[in-house]
Amino acid sequence: MFNNQTEQQLKILSEISTICETTDCRFWLRGGWAIDFLLGKVTRPHDDIDLITWIQNREQLECALAEANYEQTPVKEQFRGRQSDFRKNDVDITFGYITTTNDGSIIMNDLPEWVWRGDSLLPQTFMLNGLSAHVLNPRQLLEEKEVYKQIGRKPRPKDEDSKNILHRIIEEFN
Repeated sequence: MFNNQTEQQLKILSEISTICETTDCRFWLRGGWAIDFLLGKVTRPHDDIDLITWIQNREQLECALAEANYEQTPVKEQFRGRQSDFRKNDVDITFGYITTTNDGSIIMNDLPEWVWRGDSLLPQTFMLNGLSAHVLNPRQLLEEKEVYKQIGRKPRPKDEDSKNILHRIIEEFN
């Protein structure tokens, strides 16, 4: 399961983890890498790295990544307030930004209709290949996959696989 792409992505995750530690910016993995960290093993090759952090970290994070030679890439208009995209060594990285509402609910920045679970940001870290990272709650990851149909995004075969794995992880989490 460890091909060159996987090794590059793990190296990038390690770099990002170090950058975030030095800038006091906590992040959570989402998507395929979150599932792999929850399981403690690489399950498949991944297209990119998806991360979540608080919107107030955005400016400092973008500057720190630029200083570390991460190229910031353009974001589609509909995602501009919600994420920053980067690229390094042929690895695509997306930082999604969350915030809280007046009532304390977690939402994706600039997307108030998407209210996250109150327990979506797991406090503990998970290990994979010597790396430690926070991940989103598997229930949050599953809800995200379930909402694809509602927002008109066609589920991909890997989304169905991920949903099955997440159901198994949730059963073990209980």
